[in-house]
Amino acid sequence: MSTQKVAIVTGAARGIGAATARRLAEDGMAVAVLDLEAAACADVVDAITAAGGRAIAVGCDVADEDAVAAAVDQVTAELGAPTVLVNNAGVLRDNLLFKMSVPDWDTVMAVHLRGAFLMSRACQRHMLDAGWGRIVNLSSTSALGNRGQANYSAAKAGLQGFTKTLAVELGKFGVTVNAVAPGFVETDMTRATAERIGVPFDAFLDAMAQETAVKLAGQPDDIANAVSFFADERARYVSGQVLYVAGGPKA
Repeated sequence: MSTQKVAIVTGAARGIGAATARRLAEDGMAVAVLDLEAAACADVVDAITAAGGRAIAVGCDVADEDAVAAAVDQVTAELGAPTVLVNNAGVLRDNLLFKMSVPDWDTVMAVHLRGAFLMSRACQRHMLDAGWGRIVNLSSTSALGNRGQANYSAAKAGLQGFTKTLAVELGKFGVTVNAVAPGFVETDMTRATAERIGVPFDAFLDAMAQETAVKLAGQPDDIANAVSFFADERARYVSGQVLYVAGGPKA
């Protein structure tokens, strides 16, 4: 019987999620590449399998309880019981408070918070059965407050409280729960932000890099490396932590 660990990475069709899926595969895990549409995950799955890894594409709306249950069942049937979960799925619906609609608030809360709750609840039983597990939630420096992101900031701050509570509840079962909070990272999502505010992406990258201590914009692999640490056997004594991967100190 294989002892290969099975990981689920949500929002893994591109950006940070895709980099994380590839990195966990490099670490020797079988990876379920999960996103809203399975077809969008094909390139990531192909890259992992071409390198000799095991991966499947799974389509799932993480805010849908039945879809989450079906997705976790599919992963268990095709790869094995998942004991590593990376809650990365996220969306932006930025606006100033007086312009923010209720649907835009609800959508962000549903994907980030409800999604992380549903996925964690569905996977934790497999972790408890194994007596070992890793949950890594993707927060953000926006949790500290960011203009035009009342919904996103609240959701990312909520994930930090969620992380710390699950760490307390699940620790005695061999499960650690941590969060990675990226700063500015070069992704399709941040490219869309630049377009929304009418700034050329290269100029946007340079401006954001200059705000960091290291004068660099983050790359998806920078975040994937931090997730890899939390998902590793050697991180057994680290739980309930929020690691800011942001090119400098954060509160």
